[in-house]
Amino acid sequence: MARQGNQAILEQFIADGIPYMFGNPGTVEQGFLDALEGYDELQYILTLQETVAAGIADGYARATGRPALLQLHSGVGLGNAIGMLYQAKRGHSPLVVIAGEAGVRYESMDAQMAADLVAMAEPVTKYATRVTDPRSVLRVLRRAMKTAMTAPRGPVFVALPMDVLDAPNDEPVVPSTFLDTRSLPVPEMVEKAAALLAGAEKPLVLVGDGVSASGGQQELAALAEQLGADVWGVDFSEVNLDARHPLYRGQLGHMFGHVSAGVVREADAVLIVGTYVFPEVFPELASPFRPDARIVHVDLDGWEIAKNHPVSLGLVADPKATLAALAPEIERRLTDRDRKRAAAHLAARRIAQPEHPADDGSTLAAFLREVAAQAPEDLMVFDEALTAAGHVNAHLPGRLPGHWFSTRGGSLGVGIPGALGIKLAHPDKTVIGFTGDGGSMYTFQALYTAVRYGIGAKFVVCNNQSYKLLDLNIEQYWRERDVPAHAYPSPFDLSHPALGFTDLARGFGVEALRVDAPEQAADAVKAMLADDRPFLIDLRTAEGGDGRD
Repeated sequence: MARQGNQAILEQFIADGIPYMFGNPGTVEQGFLDALEGYDELQYILTLQETVAAGIADGYARATGRPALLQLHSGVGLGNAIGMLYQAKRGHSPLVVIAGEAGVRYESMDAQMAADLVAMAEPVTKYATRVTDPRSVLRVLRRAMKTAMTAPRGPVFVALPMDVLDAPNDEPVVPSTFLDTRSLPVPEMVEKAAALLAGAEKPLVLVGDGVSASGGQQELAALAEQLGADVWGVDFSEVNLDARHPLYRGQLGHMFGHVSAGVVREADAVLIVGTYVFPEVFPELASPFRPDARIVHVDLDGWEIAKNHPVSLGLVADPKATLAALAPEIERRLTDRDRKRAAAHLAARRIAQPEHPADDGSTLAAFLREVAAQAPEDLMVFDEALTAAGHVNAHLPGRLPGHWFSTRGGSLGVGIPGALGIKLAHPDKTVIGFTGDGGSMYTFQALYTAVRYGIGAKFVVCNNQSYKLLDLNIEQYWRERDVPAHAYPSPFDLSHPALGFTDLARGFGVEALRVDAPEQAADAVKAMLADDRPFLIDLRTAEGGDGRD
Protein backbone atom coordinates (compact mmCIF):
# COMPACT_ATOMS: atom_id res chain seq x y z
CA MET A 1 0.00 0.00 0.00
CA ALA A 2 1.33 3.39 -1.00
CA ARG A 3 1.99 6.03 1.64
CA GLN A 4 4.34 8.97 1.80
CA GLY A 5 8.04 8.27 2.05
CA ASN A 6 7.92 10.15 5.36
CA GLN A 7 5.84 7.34 6.84
CA ALA A 8 7.72 4.60 5.02
CA ILE A 9 11.13 5.48 6.49
CA LEU A 10 9.71 5.46 10.02
CA GLU A 11 8.17 2.04 9.44
CA GLN A 12 11.56 0.83 8.23
CA PHE A 13 13.35 2.12 11.33
CA ILE A 14 10.76 0.46 13.56
CA ALA A 15 11.13 -2.82 11.64
CA ASP A 16 14.85 -2.65 12.37
CA GLY A 17 14.22 -2.30 16.09
CA ILE A 18 15.36 1.30 16.38
CA PRO A 19 13.85 2.76 19.58
CA TYR A 20 15.30 6.30 19.43
CA MET A 21 16.03 9.01 16.91
CA PHE A 22 18.63 11.45 18.27
CA GLY A 23 18.63 14.84 16.65
CA ASN A 24 17.88 18.50 16.29
CA PRO A 25 14.94 19.43 14.04
CA GLY A 26 14.94 21.54 10.91
CA THR A 27 12.50 22.71 8.27
CA VAL A 28 13.59 20.31 5.52
CA GLU A 29 13.00 17.37 7.89
CA GLN A 30 9.61 18.60 9.05
CA GLY A 31 7.61 16.06 7.01
CA PHE A 32 8.93 12.93 8.67
CA LEU A 33 9.27 14.61 12.07
CA ASP A 34 5.58 15.52 11.86
CA ALA A 35 4.76 11.95 10.85
CA LEU A 36 6.85 10.64 13.77
CA GLU A 37 4.20 11.90 16.19
CA GLY A 38 2.02 9.00 15.08
CA TYR A 39 4.53 6.26 15.95
CA ASP A 40 4.91 5.41 19.63
CA GLU A 41 7.54 2.74 18.94
CA LEU A 42 10.15 5.33 17.90
CA GLN A 43 10.97 8.18 20.31
CA TYR A 44 12.64 11.40 19.26
CA ILE A 45 15.39 12.51 21.66
CA LEU A 46 15.78 16.27 21.26
CA THR A 47 19.18 17.85 21.69
CA LEU A 48 20.00 21.54 21.46
CA GLN A 49 22.88 21.10 19.02
CA GLU A 50 23.91 18.39 16.58
CA THR A 51 27.25 17.64 18.26
CA VAL A 52 25.31 16.60 21.35
CA ALA A 53 22.99 14.39 19.31
CA ALA A 54 25.95 12.67 17.67
CA GLY A 55 27.64 12.15 21.02
CA ILE A 56 24.57 10.57 22.60
CA ALA A 57 24.06 8.35 19.55
CA ASP A 58 27.70 7.28 19.72
CA GLY A 59 27.39 6.36 23.40
CA TYR A 60 24.15 4.47 22.78
CA ALA A 61 25.63 2.50 19.87
CA ARG A 62 28.73 1.61 21.86
CA ALA A 63 26.70 0.47 24.86
CA THR A 64 24.27 -1.66 22.85
CA GLY A 65 26.33 -2.86 19.89
CA ARG A 66 23.32 -1.92 17.79
CA PRO A 67 22.81 0.82 15.18
CA ALA A 68 21.88 4.24 16.52
CA LEU A 69 19.77 6.62 14.43
CA LEU A 70 21.04 10.21 14.18
CA GLN A 71 19.03 12.96 12.48
CA LEU A 72 20.86 16.10 11.38
CA HIS A 73 19.53 19.27 9.78
CA SER A 74 20.80 19.63 6.23
CA GLY A 75 24.32 20.93 5.62
CA VAL A 76 24.49 23.19 8.64
CA GLY A 77 23.58 20.39 11.03
CA LEU A 78 25.94 17.98 9.34
CA GLY A 79 28.69 20.57 9.66
CA ASN A 80 28.05 20.88 13.39
CA ALA A 81 28.30 17.12 13.85
CA ILE A 82 31.35 16.38 11.70
CA GLY A 83 33.87 16.40 14.56
CA MET A 84 31.86 13.86 16.52
CA LEU A 85 31.26 11.77 13.39
CA TYR A 86 35.02 11.63 12.89
CA GLN A 87 35.29 10.13 16.36
CA ALA A 88 32.54 7.63 15.53
CA LYS A 89 34.37 6.59 12.37
CA ARG A 90 37.70 6.10 14.13
CA GLY A 91 35.89 4.20 16.87
CA HIS A 92 33.74 2.04 14.55
CA SER A 93 30.40 3.15 15.99
CA PRO A 94 27.46 1.93 13.87
CA LEU A 95 25.58 5.21 13.45
CA VAL A 96 22.93 5.60 10.77
CA VAL A 97 22.92 9.31 10.00
CA ILE A 98 20.12 10.94 8.03
CA ALA A 99 19.78 14.55 6.97
CA GLY A 100 17.05 16.27 5.01
CA GLU A 101 17.50 18.68 2.15
CA ALA A 102 15.12 20.98 0.28
CA GLY A 103 14.62 18.65 -2.69
CA VAL A 104 15.99 17.20 -5.89
CA ARG A 105 13.96 19.74 -7.87
CA TYR A 106 16.10 22.56 -6.42
CA GLU A 107 19.46 20.93 -7.14
CA SER A 108 20.57 23.46 -9.75
CA MET A 109 19.38 26.58 -7.89
CA ASP A 110 22.29 27.03 -5.43
CA ALA A 111 19.71 28.07 -2.88
CA GLN A 112 19.95 28.92 0.81
CA MET A 113 21.62 26.09 2.78
CA ALA A 114 22.27 24.12 -0.42
CA ALA A 115 25.33 21.89 -0.09
CA ASP A 116 26.74 18.65 -1.38
CA LEU A 117 25.85 16.64 1.72
CA VAL A 118 27.39 13.43 0.44
CA ALA A 119 30.72 15.14 -0.23
CA MET A 120 30.62 16.67 3.25
CA ALA A 121 29.89 13.35 4.91
CA GLU A 122 32.25 11.07 2.99
CA PRO A 123 35.46 11.86 4.92
CA VAL A 124 33.85 11.06 8.29
CA THR A 125 31.66 8.09 7.37
CA LYS A 126 32.06 4.57 6.09
CA TYR A 127 29.42 5.07 3.38
CA ALA A 128 27.54 8.16 2.20
CA THR A 129 24.78 8.44 -0.37
CA ARG A 130 21.73 10.44 -1.42
CA VAL A 131 18.32 9.07 -2.35
CA THR A 132 16.92 10.55 -5.57
CA ASP A 133 14.06 8.20 -6.45
CA PRO A 134 10.99 7.49 -4.28
CA ARG A 135 11.13 3.82 -5.28
CA SER A 136 14.51 3.23 -3.61
CA VAL A 137 14.26 5.00 -0.25
CA LEU A 138 13.89 1.91 1.93
CA ARG A 139 16.32 -0.11 -0.14
CA VAL A 140 19.00 2.49 0.46
CA LEU A 141 18.23 2.71 4.18
CA ARG A 142 18.51 -1.06 4.53
CA ARG A 143 21.83 -0.96 2.69
CA ALA A 144 22.99 1.75 5.07
CA MET A 145 21.94 -0.30 8.12
CA LYS A 146 23.78 -3.36 6.82
CA THR A 147 26.91 -1.35 6.03
CA ALA A 148 26.98 0.34 9.44
CA MET A 149 26.78 -3.03 11.20
CA THR A 150 29.22 -4.97 9.01
CA ALA A 151 32.73 -5.21 10.44
CA PRO A 152 34.58 -2.98 10.56
CA ARG A 153 31.52 -1.12 11.76
CA GLY A 154 31.15 2.60 11.33
CA PRO A 155 28.82 5.54 10.68
CA VAL A 156 26.92 5.81 7.42
CA PHE A 157 25.08 8.77 5.93
CA VAL A 158 21.94 9.07 3.82
CA ALA A 159 20.65 12.39 2.44
CA LEU A 160 16.85 12.42 2.15
CA PRO A 161 15.45 15.16 -0.11
CA MET A 162 12.08 16.52 0.99
CA ASP A 163 10.37 15.99 -2.36
CA VAL A 164 11.49 12.35 -2.46
CA LEU A 165 9.99 11.74 0.98
CA ASP A 166 6.79 13.66 0.12
CA ALA A 167 6.18 11.40 -2.88
CA PRO A 168 4.06 8.23 -2.64
CA ASN A 169 6.09 5.20 -1.64
CA ASP A 170 4.94 1.60 -2.11
CA GLU A 171 8.16 -0.17 -1.08
CA PRO A 172 7.64 -3.11 1.27
CA VAL A 173 9.05 -2.83 4.79
CA VAL A 174 11.29 -5.75 5.71
CA PRO A 175 13.98 -5.88 8.41
CA SER A 176 17.51 -5.06 7.30
CA THR A 177 19.98 -7.88 6.92
CA PHE A 178 22.88 -7.83 9.36
CA LEU A 179 25.85 -10.01 8.45
CA ASP A 180 27.65 -12.40 10.78
CA THR A 181 31.32 -11.81 10.03
CA ARG A 182 32.78 -14.20 12.60
CA SER A 183 35.44 -16.15 10.74
CA LEU A 184 38.58 -18.19 11.22
CA PRO A 185 41.69 -18.26 9.06
CA VAL A 186 42.33 -21.59 7.38
CA PRO A 187 44.04 -24.14 9.67
CA GLU A 188 47.49 -23.86 8.12
CA MET A 189 47.48 -20.11 8.80
CA VAL A 190 46.56 -20.68 12.46
CA GLU A 191 49.44 -23.14 12.67
CA LYS A 192 51.79 -20.64 11.06
CA ALA A 193 50.72 -17.93 13.52
CA ALA A 194 51.27 -20.27 16.46
CA ALA A 195 54.73 -21.16 15.19
CA LEU A 196 55.65 -17.46 14.99
CA LEU A 197 54.48 -16.72 18.54
CA ALA A 198 55.48 -19.84 20.50
CA GLY A 199 58.90 -19.96 22.12
CA ALA A 200 59.38 -16.17 22.29
CA GLU A 201 61.65 -14.86 25.05
CA LYS A 202 60.11 -11.39 25.07
CA PRO A 203 56.56 -11.73 23.73
CA LEU A 204 54.20 -8.77 23.61
CA VAL A 205 50.49 -8.34 22.87
CA LEU A 206 49.00 -5.10 21.50
CA VAL A 207 45.20 -4.98 21.69
CA GLY A 208 42.32 -2.72 20.74
CA ASP A 209 38.56 -2.51 20.63
CA GLY A 210 38.23 -5.28 18.07
CA VAL A 211 38.65 -7.68 20.99
CA SER A 212 35.71 -6.11 22.82
CA ALA A 213 33.59 -6.10 19.67
CA SER A 214 34.17 -9.83 19.25
CA GLY A 215 33.69 -10.66 22.94
CA GLY A 216 37.19 -12.12 23.10
CA GLN A 217 38.34 -10.82 26.49
CA GLN A 218 38.68 -14.25 28.14
CA GLU A 219 40.48 -15.73 25.16
CA LEU A 220 42.90 -12.78 25.14
CA ALA A 221 43.67 -13.16 28.84
CA ALA A 222 44.25 -16.89 28.49
CA LEU A 223 46.59 -16.48 25.52
CA ALA A 224 48.60 -13.70 27.21
CA GLU A 225 49.08 -15.93 30.25
CA GLN A 226 50.00 -18.86 28.05
CA LEU A 227 52.71 -16.80 26.32
CA GLY A 228 53.75 -14.90 29.44
CA ALA A 229 53.28 -11.70 27.45
CA ASP A 230 52.62 -8.20 28.68
CA VAL A 231 49.50 -6.63 27.16
CA TRP A 232 49.33 -3.00 26.07
CA GLY A 233 46.25 -1.15 24.86
CA VAL A 234 46.54 0.68 21.57
CA ASP A 235 43.17 1.74 20.13
CA PHE A 236 41.75 0.80 23.52
CA SER A 237 38.57 2.58 24.64
CA GLU A 238 36.50 -0.32 25.97
CA VAL A 239 37.15 -3.33 28.19
CA ASN A 240 39.31 -5.56 26.02
CA LEU A 241 41.06 -6.99 29.08
CA ASP A 242 40.33 -6.61 32.78
CA ALA A 243 42.38 -3.54 33.75
CA ARG A 244 43.39 -5.30 36.96
CA HIS A 245 44.85 -8.28 35.12
CA PRO A 246 48.51 -8.45 36.18
CA LEU A 247 49.74 -8.64 32.59
CA TYR A 248 47.89 -5.47 31.54
CA ARG A 249 50.41 -2.63 31.43
CA GLY A 250 48.17 0.24 30.42
CA GLN A 251 47.70 2.16 27.20
CA LEU A 252 50.25 3.48 24.78
CA GLY A 253 50.22 7.23 24.40
CA HIS A 254 48.14 8.86 21.73
CA MET A 255 50.45 11.79 21.07
CA PHE A 256 54.09 10.79 20.58
CA GLY A 257 55.44 7.79 18.70
CA HIS A 258 58.54 7.41 20.84
CA VAL A 259 56.29 6.16 23.66
CA SER A 260 55.13 3.18 21.60
CA ALA A 261 58.63 2.62 20.27
CA GLY A 262 59.98 2.37 23.79
CA VAL A 263 57.44 -0.33 24.65
CA VAL A 264 57.82 -2.55 21.58
CA ARG A 265 61.50 -2.24 20.65
CA GLU A 266 62.72 -5.27 22.65
CA ALA A 267 59.90 -7.69 21.79
CA ASP A 268 60.93 -10.70 19.70
CA ALA A 269 57.32 -11.80 19.00
CA VAL A 270 54.32 -9.49 18.83
CA LEU A 271 50.64 -10.35 18.57
CA ILE A 272 48.52 -7.40 17.42
CA VAL A 273 44.82 -8.08 17.75
CA GLY A 274 41.76 -5.94 17.11
CA THR A 275 43.53 -2.65 16.55
CA TYR A 276 45.55 -0.52 14.20
CA VAL A 277 49.13 0.51 14.94
CA PHE A 278 50.00 3.09 15.92
CA PRO A 279 47.48 5.74 16.95
CA GLU A 280 49.69 8.70 17.86
CA VAL A 281 49.30 12.21 16.49
CA PHE A 282 53.07 12.23 15.89
CA PRO A 283 53.90 8.56 15.12
CA GLU A 284 57.30 7.13 14.36
CA LEU A 285 57.87 7.09 10.61
CA ALA A 286 60.19 4.08 10.72
CA SER A 287 59.01 0.76 12.11
CA PRO A 288 59.50 0.75 15.90
CA PHE A 289 59.75 -3.05 16.01
CA ARG A 290 62.95 -5.08 16.13
CA PRO A 291 64.07 -5.99 12.62
CA ASP A 292 63.87 -9.67 13.52
CA ALA A 293 60.58 -9.44 15.46
CA ARG A 294 57.93 -11.98 14.45
CA ILE A 295 54.67 -10.04 14.13
CA VAL A 296 51.20 -11.55 13.80
CA HIS A 297 48.29 -9.15 13.22
CA VAL A 298 44.68 -10.35 13.62
CA ASP A 299 41.75 -8.06 12.77
CA LEU A 300 38.51 -8.07 10.83
CA ASP A 301 39.62 -4.82 9.19
CA GLY A 302 42.12 -5.83 6.54
CA TRP A 303 42.88 -2.18 5.75
CA GLU A 304 44.62 -1.79 9.09
CA ILE A 305 46.88 -4.84 8.81
CA ALA A 306 50.37 -3.83 7.63
CA LYS A 307 48.98 -0.40 6.74
CA ASN A 308 52.05 1.42 8.04
CA HIS A 309 54.61 -1.23 8.99
CA PRO A 310 55.21 -4.75 7.61
CA VAL A 311 54.10 -7.79 9.60
CA SER A 312 55.13 -11.41 9.40
CA LEU A 313 51.57 -12.68 9.08
CA GLY A 314 48.27 -10.87 8.69
CA LEU A 315 45.00 -12.65 9.35
CA VAL A 316 41.67 -11.05 8.44
CA ALA A 317 39.60 -12.92 10.98
CA ASP A 318 37.46 -12.63 14.10
CA PRO A 319 39.65 -11.93 17.16
CA LYS A 320 37.73 -14.13 19.61
CA ALA A 321 37.57 -17.16 17.34
CA THR A 322 41.18 -16.78 16.22
CA LEU A 323 42.53 -16.39 19.76
CA ALA A 324 40.62 -19.52 20.77
CA ALA A 325 42.01 -21.45 17.82
CA LEU A 326 45.57 -20.25 18.47
CA ALA A 327 45.69 -21.46 22.08
CA PRO A 328 45.90 -25.24 21.47
CA GLU A 329 48.29 -24.75 18.55
CA ILE A 330 50.62 -22.67 20.69
CA GLU A 331 50.32 -25.11 23.59
CA ARG A 332 51.55 -27.95 21.35
CA ARG A 333 54.70 -25.96 20.58
CA LEU A 334 55.62 -24.75 24.06
CA THR A 335 58.54 -26.38 25.85
CA ASP A 336 58.76 -26.85 29.61
CA ARG A 337 61.15 -23.92 29.65
CA ASP A 338 58.59 -21.76 27.81
CA ARG A 339 55.89 -22.66 30.35
CA LYS A 340 58.14 -21.96 33.33
CA ARG A 341 59.17 -18.59 31.89
CA ALA A 342 55.51 -17.64 31.26
CA ALA A 343 54.44 -18.70 34.76
CA ALA A 344 57.32 -16.82 36.37
CA HIS A 345 56.54 -13.66 34.45
CA LEU A 346 52.87 -13.81 35.43
CA ALA A 347 53.80 -14.40 39.08
CA ALA A 348 56.23 -11.48 39.07
CA ARG A 349 53.67 -9.14 37.57
CA ARG A 350 51.10 -10.28 40.12
CA ILE A 351 53.47 -9.60 43.04
CA ALA A 352 54.41 -6.18 41.67
CA GLN A 353 50.79 -5.12 41.26
CA PRO A 354 49.78 -2.65 44.00
CA GLU A 355 46.83 -3.75 46.11
CA HIS A 356 45.35 -0.26 46.28
CA PRO A 357 45.73 2.90 44.19
CA ALA A 358 48.31 5.37 45.44
CA ASP A 359 46.85 8.18 47.54
CA ASP A 360 48.48 11.52 46.74
CA GLY A 361 46.23 13.39 49.15
CA SER A 362 44.45 15.21 46.35
CA THR A 363 40.78 16.07 46.19
CA LEU A 364 40.55 14.06 42.99
CA ALA A 365 41.91 10.90 44.64
CA ALA A 366 39.64 11.33 47.67
CA PHE A 367 36.57 11.76 45.47
CA LEU A 368 37.36 8.73 43.31
CA ARG A 369 38.06 6.63 46.37
CA GLU A 370 34.58 7.46 47.64
CA VAL A 371 33.00 6.64 44.27
CA ALA A 372 34.74 3.25 44.31
CA ALA A 373 33.45 2.62 47.84
CA GLN A 374 29.87 3.83 47.38
CA ALA A 375 28.99 2.99 43.76
CA PRO A 376 27.66 -0.47 42.80
CA GLU A 377 30.10 -3.03 41.42
CA ASP A 378 28.46 -2.86 38.01
CA LEU A 379 29.02 0.89 37.73
CA MET A 380 29.28 2.05 34.11
CA VAL A 381 31.89 4.72 33.41
CA PHE A 382 32.49 7.00 30.46
CA ASP A 383 35.97 8.48 30.82
CA GLU A 384 36.80 11.73 29.04
CA ALA A 385 38.83 13.00 31.97
CA LEU A 386 42.02 13.19 29.85
CA THR A 387 44.70 14.52 32.24
CA ALA A 388 42.74 13.13 35.21
CA ALA A 389 42.25 9.76 33.51
CA GLY A 390 45.19 8.17 35.32
CA HIS A 391 43.47 8.71 38.65
CA VAL A 392 40.07 7.67 37.27
CA ASN A 393 41.43 4.42 35.87
CA ALA A 394 43.40 3.64 39.02
CA HIS A 395 40.32 3.90 41.25
CA LEU A 396 37.65 2.82 38.74
CA PRO A 397 39.44 0.45 36.36
CA GLY A 398 37.54 -1.05 33.47
CA ARG A 399 36.90 -4.64 34.54
CA LEU A 400 33.48 -5.78 33.31
CA PRO A 401 33.02 -5.99 29.53
CA GLY A 402 30.61 -3.33 28.33
CA HIS A 403 30.91 -1.24 31.52
CA TRP A 404 33.82 1.11 30.77
CA PHE A 405 34.23 3.43 27.81
CA SER A 406 36.66 6.21 27.00
CA THR A 407 36.98 8.90 24.39
CA ARG A 408 38.54 8.04 21.05
CA GLY A 409 39.34 9.80 17.83
CA GLY A 410 40.47 13.05 19.45
CA SER A 411 37.08 14.78 19.65
CA LEU A 412 36.42 16.77 22.81
CA GLY A 413 33.00 16.96 24.38
CA VAL A 414 31.94 13.32 24.22
CA GLY A 415 31.93 12.65 27.97
CA ILE A 416 28.57 14.14 28.93
CA PRO A 417 26.53 13.03 25.87
CA GLY A 418 28.33 9.67 25.84
CA ALA A 419 27.18 8.99 29.39
CA LEU A 420 23.62 9.92 28.39
CA GLY A 421 23.70 7.41 25.53
CA ILE A 422 24.96 4.67 27.85
CA LYS A 423 22.29 5.44 30.46
CA LEU A 424 19.57 5.30 27.81
CA ALA A 425 20.89 1.90 26.76
CA HIS A 426 21.07 0.66 30.37
CA PRO A 427 18.53 2.60 32.44
CA ASP A 428 18.88 0.20 35.38
CA LYS A 429 22.62 0.86 35.80
CA THR A 430 24.50 3.65 37.56
CA VAL A 431 26.36 5.63 34.89
CA ILE A 432 28.99 8.31 35.54
CA GLY A 433 30.55 10.43 32.82
CA PHE A 434 33.90 12.03 33.65
CA THR A 435 34.96 15.00 31.59
CA GLY A 436 37.23 18.03 31.84
CA ASP A 437 36.30 21.66 32.21
CA GLY A 438 37.42 22.43 28.67
CA GLY A 439 35.88 19.34 27.07
CA SER A 440 32.58 19.71 28.91
CA MET A 441 31.89 23.12 27.40
CA TYR A 442 31.70 21.67 23.90
CA THR A 443 28.49 19.85 24.80
CA PHE A 444 27.32 21.15 28.19
CA GLN A 445 23.85 21.79 26.77
CA ALA A 446 23.38 18.01 26.78
CA LEU A 447 22.16 18.48 30.36
CA TYR A 448 18.95 19.86 28.88
CA THR A 449 18.31 16.52 27.19
CA ALA A 450 19.07 14.67 30.43
CA VAL A 451 16.39 16.62 32.28
CA ARG A 452 13.84 16.65 29.46
CA TYR A 453 13.83 12.84 29.24
CA GLY A 454 14.73 11.98 32.83
CA ILE A 455 18.03 10.34 31.91
CA GLY A 456 19.66 9.88 35.30
CA ALA A 457 23.33 9.81 34.36
CA LYS A 458 25.86 11.45 36.66
CA PHE A 459 28.50 13.90 35.46
CA VAL A 460 31.85 14.82 37.02
CA VAL A 461 33.73 17.81 35.63
CA CYS A 462 37.42 17.48 36.54
CA ASN A 463 38.09 21.19 36.72
CA ASN A 464 41.72 22.32 36.50
CA GLN A 465 40.77 25.67 34.94
CA SER A 466 42.80 25.05 31.81
CA TYR A 467 43.29 22.96 28.73
CA LYS A 468 45.82 21.03 30.81
CA LEU A 469 46.63 18.53 28.09
CA LEU A 470 47.90 21.40 25.96
CA ASP A 471 50.14 22.50 28.83
CA LEU A 472 51.67 19.02 28.96
CA ASN A 473 52.02 18.75 25.21
CA ILE A 474 53.76 22.08 24.80
CA GLU A 475 56.23 21.09 27.51
CA GLN A 476 57.15 18.15 25.28
CA TYR A 477 57.37 20.50 22.30
CA TRP A 478 59.78 22.75 24.21
CA ARG A 479 61.96 19.81 25.28
CA GLU A 480 62.23 18.48 21.73
CA ARG A 481 63.36 21.87 20.44
CA ASP A 482 65.50 22.98 23.39
CA VAL A 483 63.14 25.85 24.12
CA PRO A 484 63.51 27.15 27.69
CA ALA A 485 60.38 26.59 29.79
CA HIS A 486 58.22 29.68 30.17
CA ALA A 487 54.60 30.66 30.79
CA TYR A 488 52.01 28.59 28.95
CA PRO A 489 50.23 30.33 26.04
CA SER A 490 47.31 32.36 27.33
CA PRO A 491 44.71 30.54 25.16
CA PHE A 492 45.36 27.41 27.26
CA ASP A 493 44.01 29.11 30.40
CA LEU A 494 40.33 28.86 31.44
CA SER A 495 40.52 30.55 34.84
CA HIS A 496 39.26 33.97 33.73
CA PRO A 497 36.38 34.25 33.82
CA ALA A 498 35.91 31.21 36.04
CA LEU A 499 33.36 28.75 34.68
CA GLY A 500 30.48 28.33 37.13
CA PHE A 501 29.57 24.72 36.43
CA THR A 502 27.14 24.37 39.32
CA ASP A 503 25.27 27.51 38.23
CA LEU A 504 25.20 26.33 34.63
CA ALA A 505 23.92 22.90 35.63
CA ARG A 506 21.19 24.32 37.81
CA GLY A 507 20.17 26.54 34.93
CA PHE A 508 19.36 23.36 33.01
CA GLY A 509 17.54 21.87 35.99
CA VAL A 510 20.36 19.56 37.11
CA GLU A 511 21.27 19.42 40.80
CA ALA A 512 24.96 20.15 41.29
CA LEU A 513 27.68 20.44 43.92
CA ARG A 514 31.17 21.85 43.91
CA VAL A 515 33.92 19.85 45.63
CA ASP A 516 37.01 21.82 46.65
CA ALA A 517 38.58 19.67 49.36
CA PRO A 518 39.03 15.98 50.21
CA GLU A 519 36.79 16.19 53.27
CA GLN A 520 33.84 17.14 51.04
CA ALA A 521 34.14 14.03 48.87
CA ALA A 522 32.13 11.49 50.89
CA ASP A 523 29.03 13.66 51.26
CA ALA A 524 29.20 14.78 47.63
CA VAL A 525 29.33 11.20 46.32
CA LYS A 526 26.48 10.22 48.63
CA ALA A 527 24.37 13.07 47.26
CA MET A 528 25.27 12.23 43.67
CA LEU A 529 24.25 8.59 44.07
CA ALA A 530 21.19 9.21 46.24
CA ASP A 531 18.65 8.79 43.44
CA ASP A 532 18.32 8.18 39.72
CA ARG A 533 18.19 11.79 38.60
CA PRO A 534 20.90 13.65 36.67
CA PHE A 535 23.53 15.15 38.97
CA LEU A 536 26.73 17.11 38.33
CA ILE A 537 29.88 17.51 40.41
CA ASP A 538 32.29 20.39 39.79
CA LEU A 539 35.45 18.67 41.06
CA ARG A 540 38.26 21.16 41.55
CA THR A 541 41.53 19.44 40.69
CA ALA A 542 43.81 22.51 40.73
CA GLU A 543 44.34 25.58 42.89
CA GLY A 544 42.62 28.81 41.95
CA GLY A 545 39.13 30.01 41.14
CA ASP A 546 36.93 32.80 42.31
CA GLY A 547 35.38 31.09 45.32
CA ARG A 548 31.85 30.89 43.95
CA ASP A 549 29.70 27.98 45.09
